[in-house]
Amino acid sequence: MKQNLKTLLRAFNFVCLIVMVQGCSSVLRRGSLPSSDPPLPPNFPDASGPKNSAVIGWQEYFKDPNLKSLISTALQNNQELNILIQEIEYAKQDVRLTRGRIFPFITAGATTGIDKVGRHTAAGAAEDNTANEIAAGRAIPTNTPNFGFGGDFDWEVDIWRKLRNERDAAILRYLGTQEGRNFMITNIVSEIARTYYELVGLDNQLVILKRTIEIQQNALEAVKLQKANARVTELAVRRFEAEVLKNQSRLFKIQQQITVTENRLNYLAGRYPQPVKRRSEGFDKLMLSPINTGLPVQLLRNRPDVRRAELELAATGLDVKAAAARFYPALSIQAALGLQSFSLGSAFNAPASVMYGAAANLMAPLINRSAIKAAFLGASANQIKAIYAYQQTVLKAYIETVNQLAQIKNYGKSYDLKSQQVAALNDSITIAGQLFFNARADYTEVLFTQRDALESKMDLVELKQEQLSAFVKAYKALGGGYNRAAGGSGNTTQMAVPKVVGELRGGN
Repeated sequence: MKQNLKTLLRAFNFVCLIVMVQGCSSVLRRGSLPSSDPPLPPNFPDASGPKNSAVIGWQEYFKDPNLKSLISTALQNNQELNILIQEIEYAKQDVRLTRGRIFPFITAGATTGIDKVGRHTAAGAAEDNTANEIAAGRAIPTNTPNFGFGGDFDWEVDIWRKLRNERDAAILRYLGTQEGRNFMITNIVSEIARTYYELVGLDNQLVILKRTIEIQQNALEAVKLQKANARVTELAVRRFEAEVLKNQSRLFKIQQQITVTENRLNYLAGRYPQPVKRRSEGFDKLMLSPINTGLPVQLLRNRPDVRRAELELAATGLDVKAAAARFYPALSIQAALGLQSFSLGSAFNAPASVMYGAAANLMAPLINRSAIKAAFLGASANQIKAIYAYQQTVLKAYIETVNQLAQIKNYGKSYDLKSQQVAALNDSITIAGQLFFNARADYTEVLFTQRDALESKMDLVELKQEQLSAFVKAYKALGGGYNRAAGGSGNTTQMAVPKVVGELRGGN
């Protein structure tokens, strides 16, 4: 008996060796993977040193209390963010699902029923050929009851780490959803800040336009007096009047932009339309905190989208390992233990009513392995795709940062020159008015000077909006704007796994 068992085990080991060699050859035929290490430059252009603004929380970076109140409201009420939180909860349950496959499945229950076999069947003939009594004075009933109480044990032994790799891949994707939430928070914070400064800029444009209309109305009255004194023609009066009407019409257009911008902020804050509290005074002097870029390599741990791509890349690597493990033999163990009897009263009479069984299966794929191979090759292709996606995300992060740094620099210089232009045109309005009333300048010179001054002031406000927007975008591009204590830091290999993830792993 022992010799036969040894021979059977040798034969089975030989088959397993063949299957493993075939599986390994399939893995080796994949070819080399592209490098997942992005070749980042050592420094940003005009780098400001290792200090990085991304580590500053938005509560510290933005000083305006009205803006901070808006952001806080949005992070509580924003529907899109709340939807994503539920998707994170779904990913968490998926981790628990994959973890559950590692452990044995044990079920317990009770059964009851009744059987009657035909006498002209094998079972009926067997009963006729045996004793007709199950106990002294008790005949075998025609309708045989059946009562059972027991439990089943079913366990796939994870000898190749297939199930644990699937669990760990699910954990990495769960962490990825957390990074997705962080990335959405940075987007919401950035969008609210940029929209808020746009709204404040529109308020200032409205003030500028109202002042200009007031000046032009005074000029119109003066031109009317000059026409009465026959110093100008009706054409001058009508041209000044047309300019006033044009700017009055423009006034309502800006008011509509203010309404739309306010409601965009209300939508981001998850609330119905209402006035948005803000401080519009001193907009031309407003400046955000200076941006410290740090080093490009810090993008890998500061930007949530980069970390999410890195986690997805690590998860696809585990998917490949889990798919490769399907080429190897799988060991499963089944067992059952319980009580069974013809009557409920005798069901608990042990050991007569005890029934049990146990089996171990070691199965290996030999024929029709195409489905396993297709799953493996699909997982390999998905891994390569994740590598390229990770490289693309890192490249995008670097370019976004460089663009915003250049925008801050160029808009700063442009704003200084535009301010000088506005000052020169303000002086020109006074000079043109004096020359016109002294009959040394034509009315068109006054009209065009006022128009140029208005446009330059409006452009200056828009340029200030763009300058502030560049600071906000640069802060976001560096990876700032979310709760870093909740988000964690570091790369995948050195990441501190949150306590909840440790619990989901089950210590395995």
